Amino acid sequence: CRYESIHVPLLFSVHLVFVSQWTRVPQRFLLFPLSLQKIVKAGDKDLDGQLDFEEFVHYLRDHEKKLRLVFKSLDKKNDGRIDSQEIMQSLRDLGVNISEEQADKILKSMDKNGTMTIDWNEWRDYHLLHPADNIPEIILHWKHSTIFDVGESLMVPDEFTAEEKQTGMWWRHLVAGGGAGAVSRTCTAPLDRLKVLMQVHASKSNSMRISGGFTQMIREGGVRSLWRGNGINVIKIAPESAIKFMAYEQIKRLIGSNQEMLGIAERLVAGSLAGAIAQSSIYPMEVLKTRLALRKTGQYSGIVHCAKHIFQKEGVAAFYKGYVPNMLGIIPYAGIDLAVYETLKNSWLQRFATDSADPGVFVLLACGTTSSTCGQLSSYPLALVRTRMQGQATLEGGPQMSMSGLFRHIIRTEGVKGLYRGLAPNFMKVIPSVSISYVVYEHLKITLGVQSK
Repeated sequence: CRYESIHVPLLFSVHLVFVSQWTRVPQRFLLFPLSLQKIVKAGDKDLDGQLDFEEFVHYLRDHEKKLRLVFKSLDKKNDGRIDSQEIMQSLRDLGVNISEEQADKILKSMDKNGTMTIDWNEWRDYHLLHPADNIPEIILHWKHSTIFDVGESLMVPDEFTAEEKQTGMWWRHLVAGGGAGAVSRTCTAPLDRLKVLMQVHASKSNSMRISGGFTQMIREGGVRSLWRGNGINVIKIAPESAIKFMAYEQIKRLIGSNQEMLGIAERLVAGSLAGAIAQSSIYPMEVLKTRLALRKTGQYSGIVHCAKHIFQKEGVAAFYKGYVPNMLGIIPYAGIDLAVYETLKNSWLQRFATDSADPGVFVLLACGTTSSTCGQLSSYPLALVRTRMQGQATLEGGPQMSMSGLFRHIIRTEGVKGLYRGLAPNFMKVIPSVSISYVVYEHLKITLGVQSK
């Protein structure tokens, strides 16, 4: 007796919760007001602030699919039951170590028949009346991890559970992500420098091609010139990641969320603000990166010399050229990145959650890479204007234009296509960047003891 794949006795019990106003329902079916609010928020499709029966059935059906996905991922032996060893192993894979006694307590809370194992029905009945964001395992399966580093700085920060923070695993994740980002950025630095050159120097009458750009760079400064600007690009990873993480945690507290993991809208707000704070703090390094990438052979002896030259010739304000379009680009980037990621995630859950498949490496990489790429595409015109404003002083006799002036100038002289100069090398580096990041990230996690193998 099931309706739309939802257990009827559970639906009836929930119906009693609404009718009896928390007074006549068995204790194990009792929904506290906070959980009820979360369920209403998650299931309210027409956004009328109320949850009718159809919406509730739809919520439970989707939630049951997510529970099935998590159950199968925990069932390492594929025998349809979860024991304490499987719980311990699954949590170790997520970087959380618990004792066998703690695992037994988890089992006892769900075990109805005293077998010290949990079958699918026990797992579903225990979790079905709890909102999805009360189950960290579901969210941890879909963490938008720092491994997706394509050399950009607008990513929404990774989230860590309270357990990860208490056990000190969070800093290991950040170190592993930073190291992976440094390696991947170094490997793809020639494409990144080519993108900057195409953004600043290309025009309708002088359209730089990919092959021609590489030839020009090597002819002017040799093979080593392909990596100009990479040093400062790697150096800024550590302070940016640290500031973004700390700001994100503080903003989460200010938002007042009592959830361990934030919802999509809250993540967008917190992530955008954290990104803005981090970018404001390290923005002079962004300007230095652009100037070093554009420099000619012998122009600067290093980062410090470049900074001194800019300060003496242009003043402090030069270190914040392009700041406004950079800040404006954070919102469309983060918003589209999250929207595409959640859409892909939900599509995968809808199609495969009832099968034996689980979200492996390929699915996670595909979702993260696609969403990041869409985010970059949406904010690319702003990124291009930012880079041109940063590098305007390097163009001899060139005008020093504002953001709006540059937009008008580009569209008038180069057309709309001019707003996407350098897009090809930017996208060419995405797949190798993500692949290198993932491999290095996994090896660093093992080295740092984030997960046991």
